[in-house]
Amino acid sequence: GKKVQLVGDDVFVTNTEILKKGIKDGIANSILIKLNQIGTLTETLDAIEMAKRAGYTAIISHRSGETEDTTIADLAVACNTGFVKTGSLARSERVAKYNRLLRIEEELADSAIYKGVETFYNLKK
Repeated sequence: GKKVQLVGDDVFVTNTEILKKGIKDGIANSILIKLNQIGTLTETLDAIEMAKRAGYTAIISHRSGETEDTTIADLAVACNTGFVKTGSLARSERVAKYNRLLRIEEELADSAIYKGVETFYNLKK
């Protein structure tokens, strides 16, 4: 995982105890964060922070059976993850999340800077 982003999804299930073991064992270099998978917002934030401290990236993701709730867009920006997984612009619940990201960018104006390739801070250049 030095040149490719290896994302742990079901292997970590947004759980800090499982993530801790995965980090120790060198599994993946990124975690897929599903806000409603672990249980609480605090546990979700803990998983994101643990991943970052270990040099893992965190991708904030939707779940199957999604609604038009846009919280994952806010979480991705608030935690400065640089990544959000919500699928293509094919359905209204996905479009709602992209629209929220656009509104956040408008609200933040010049302070909304996406780091581009630097978002992959854990990969070799």
